[in-house]
Amino acid sequence: MLYAILCYDSEDVVWSWTKEEEAAAMARLGAVQEKLAQQGRLGPVARLLPTTSATTLRKGAVPLVIDGPFAETKEQLLGFYIVECTDLDQALETARELAAASSTAGAFEIRPLALFRPGGAVAG
Repeated sequence: MLYAILCYDSEDVVWSWTKEEEAAAMARLGAVQEKLAQQGRLGPVARLLPTTSATTLRKGAVPLVIDGPFAETKEQLLGFYIVECTDLDQALETARELAAASSTAGAFEIRPLALFRPGGAVAG
């Protein structure tokens, strides 16, 4: 089963890292990603820009477009992993590995996917 592992943390902290702190964090996370890729379990991984770049479409009779994130919270969704896991226990173990490689507090939300359409690659 595919699981989404959603990464939450304080974007003010993460986006204020020095180049050295950023490189060290990405190297630690990269080691976990490489392991998952070698096991054939790693799907798309995305890191999101800060919520200041977000636009939200609120559903309703007349949809409303607003600047900014969906909700005000202490932690923001920073990115996600799509990972193949046999069950929730393996998904939790994978999230624990990512958490151990992470240098900040934050949280990882784990959710099974109901639908996955990989689509074409988008250059960024």
